[in-house]
Amino acid sequence: MHITVLCFAELAEAVGATRLELELPDGVDVGSAMTALSAQHPSIRARRDTLAVAVNECFAESGRALQNGDTLALVGPVSGG
Repeated sequence: MHITVLCFAELAEAVGATRLELELPDGVDVGSAMTALSAQHPSIRARRDTLAVAVNECFAESGRALQNGDTLALVGPVSGG
């Protein structure tokens, strides 16, 4: 299945792209997708515990199943005042 991954702000700079394309076997979940991304991109692996993940614009837990064509967004920690 094909998943589009969106990276924002500092993570996009670290990865070198705002958008990644990921091919995964059918039936994977968010956690498996994050494992695959971490293997391909060390900058994601280093930040994995601090990232929030959204699937199709809704925050998602690691066990959420993915479908072909889903969009996975990786959102880093936000601070400000």
